[in-house]
Amino acid sequence: ASAVWKKRQRIMVLPATWLALRRTSSSKIAHAFPNIAWNDNLQVPYFYVLSTVSSCARTTRRMARPRWMLLLQASALRKLMDFGMFLHRLHPPRPRPPSFRRSIPVTVSPRKGTIELLFYTPSDYLARLQNNEALKYPVLLNFHAGGFTIGRANDDARWATAVVDIVGAVVVCVNYRLAPKWYFPTAVEDGVDAILYLVRNADELRIDAYQIGVSGFSSGGNMAFTVPLRFQEELCRMSDREQLPANSTGREGGRVIVIISWYPPTDFATNTRSERRKTNIRPDTELPRSVTKLFDASYLYPPHNVSLSNCYLSPGLAPDEILGELQDDIIIYTCEWDGLRAEAERFKERLVGDLGKRVRYTVVQGVRHGWDKSPDPFKRSPTRELTYREACVELKRIFEGR
Repeated sequence: ASAVWKKRQRIMVLPATWLALRRTSSSKIAHAFPNIAWNDNLQVPYFYVLSTVSSCARTTRRMARPRWMLLLQASALRKLMDFGMFLHRLHPPRPRPPSFRRSIPVTVSPRKGTIELLFYTPSDYLARLQNNEALKYPVLLNFHAGGFTIGRANDDARWATAVVDIVGAVVVCVNYRLAPKWYFPTAVEDGVDAILYLVRNADELRIDAYQIGVSGFSSGGNMAFTVPLRFQEELCRMSDREQLPANSTGREGGRVIVIISWYPPTDFATNTRSERRKTNIRPDTELPRSVTKLFDASYLYPPHNVSLSNCYLSPGLAPDEILGELQDDIIIYTCEWDGLRAEAERFKERLVGDLGKRVRYTVVQGVRHGWDKSPDPFKRSPTRELTYREACVELKRIFEGR
């Protein structure tokens, strides 16, 4: 009877904790975590709150959590992540809001549904569209962070704003479907659908289907590699069926020419999460274990049927003949204090040494995973602004063919 009661307590405490947090002001939350600094170098406080919520619903270590419990935990984390990103967007200068949105049906995944695309456009975009001018913009497709489980497309509004202002490109942020409801490889397939939509509607959207870039952060940084690989496979399948995507002029196909990946996981098979943490020179800056366990349990499902070396999950382990299809220009940013840095460096060495790719690789010093998403609305981030600008200058050079 005691064991049953303890199990019921674990089940009940998650919604109770979340309701309490909803009624708690941000100042009280900050007071409850006095040892956590609000700066660029340490992870945002709400991740520690996430850890508390996640831990409350934890079952025994050897027992897999049921899907309904994962759904509850993920829902609570998303609410807290939304609050953190709301604060992140408050600091002036505020990022652009989306210019418009499109909801599109998915065609690649067997799990049917819709995904939303957020379009960020240059200031002269609508005027050129109304005047029916022939000019076409390069386009950057972006995937947000969140362990394939939390986060939204507008989390990267500051990055989208920088690209629009500096590069003069259209940025499309993807609200891909999230685990645990939509597990691997749904997110990757949704990314392919986003590219196909841009190719098929390039003329209407005034974008150049042969000047597509892909970017992403953390799990989205993983998708910045896996989505172009899966896109190439889809083009081959469509070619066999003579169904290549074409715009209104009849020109078939599309082309991704550059990848920008921010602090990505690239190898889920070689090292466990614990082994990854050991490669971090500042292990205290890692995300809480309960959060990363939730991410893995949600996305890697069913747990015994997912091959961790699958090239659409671990691009760093893909065979040379598959990686050879990746774009020649690749930009990777990692963090000095991050357990994912070592595997990203191994991947970079392979891309350069074995495959001859042009990789611009940068370690951002003195920062941890997710450093550019600080929720402090009162502190400016010169490091983020400088690094974003540097990436945008390189992106513009590639789009212009220099």
